[in-house]
Amino acid sequence: MKLHREEREGYCSIAIEGDMTIYTAPELKQELLNCLAEHRGIEVSLDGVSDMDSAGFQVLYLLKREATASGKKASFIGPSPAVVDVLEVFKMAPYFEDSRSIRAAQVH
Repeated sequence: MKLHREEREGYCSIAIEGDMTIYTAPELKQELLNCLAEHRGIEVSLDGVSDMDSAGFQVLYLLKREATASGKKASFIGPSPAVVDVLEVFKMAPYFEDSRSIRAAQVH
């Protein structure tokens, strides 16, 4: 898994490439939560995710929950088919529905 981080205007943007699985979840969780703590919001690009399991999903869920609890914004853009598949299995698209790109990907 590779992370590409960019900071601008108080926000953090992270692009994830590779697997979001039990093997990468601890590192990913820490990086995303650190980014959220240091900024007003975070945008996570998911189009480079090649595989995602329940541990990867839990990281996204946690990030969204922590952002909401702290009054910050967490956006998820460009979900890969692997991400969309997991969201469909867990029926969790509504939880992420403020992320327009995720909702649009599920419609198609």
